[in-house]
Amino acid sequence: MTSGQPRSGPTGFSASTTGRSLGNWKTTITCMRESGIIFDFKHSHECGRSHTHSHGVIDPSIVAHERGLWAVKWSFMALMGTAGLQLVVVIASNSVALLADTIHNFGDAATAIPLGIAFLFAGLKPTKRFTYGYGRVEDLAGVIVLFLILFSAVVAGHESVNRFFHPKPVSHLWAVVVASILSFAGNEGVAVFRIKVGKEIGSAALIADGYHARIDGWASLAVFVGAVGVRLGFPLADPLAGLIITVSILFIVWSSGKEIFGRMLDGVSPEVFHGVEHAAGHVEGVLNLGDLKARWVGHKLCVELAIAVRSSASAKEGHDIAKEVRHQILHHLPHVGQVMIHVDPENDFGEEHHKVGRHTHGDWPLHSHD
Repeated sequence: MTSGQPRSGPTGFSASTTGRSLGNWKTTITCMRESGIIFDFKHSHECGRSHTHSHGVIDPSIVAHERGLWAVKWSFMALMGTAGLQLVVVIASNSVALLADTIHNFGDAATAIPLGIAFLFAGLKPTKRFTYGYGRVEDLAGVIVLFLILFSAVVAGHESVNRFFHPKPVSHLWAVVVASILSFAGNEGVAVFRIKVGKEIGSAALIADGYHARIDGWASLAVFVGAVGVRLGFPLADPLAGLIITVSILFIVWSSGKEIFGRMLDGVSPEVFHGVEHAAGHVEGVLNLGDLKARWVGHKLCVELAIAVRSSASAKEGHDIAKEVRHQILHHLPHVGQVMIHVDPENDFGEEHHKVGRHTHGDWPLHSHD
């Protein structure tokens, strides 16, 4: 809803106040949405109702979810096909290195299941109970993916160590070589596909799964080297290749885990803050910025900040300045899903002006809310 509409909200403010001076008001965006002073800072690219400006006809959030499901579906089919082919060769050849790679491929394919569920949940609308929507399900799916990868590392490592102490002859080496080459090609294709789509929609879980597939592809080359080593008369090359695969799996658990858990703890890169400061700081009428916060909810970025405007500015002018700040943030930062802005007059800007001193009321003892 744009400012100036003759509508009164539950807060008691009405659009007629938009011509008054801000004075010492602290205009809190979230509390005055219905007054016309405040606007729903839900990303207009998602809901299509915040203002008339639009960057496309199709809702990009729905497109993102559909592309995520599409990427998950096709990569699942590709990896299951590759793993199924490898399993046939494992049974025939008795190669523990190829077994480790097969387990890894099945585990990689299985990660598509929680990711698919996550994208389905992310497409659901927010409710009164889950007011931010279900984007966090994607982060939980990322954790499940990590544990599946870790499990595949444990199984592969156990089988490889066991083969060192209980060696078995490896047969059909030519089939092992062919299977390893096909596995490398399949995993690299899936990796490129997942990483590309994950970056397009801002999904850390899908990107992490893409890098996992890439490491799995490189691990397939270890199977190739192990088969060549066995052919040259070094039978321990096969379990050694299995251990190399295990180490590669643990590496991807560590690198992906930092990203996934970082997002779950509301961590963002410094580039996000620099981007918001740059976008908002260049808007005419913005005199100062503060209280900047940002966090990921699934593959959407939520941004909060406070801006200072002229103390003599009317509420309508403050509204227009904040709307332009929002607009610039949406243009300069990819994957922003929500922007919440607090507007202060310049002589009443900063956290110290928002504090409520020690006071008492009713039967309450002396207390403070800070």
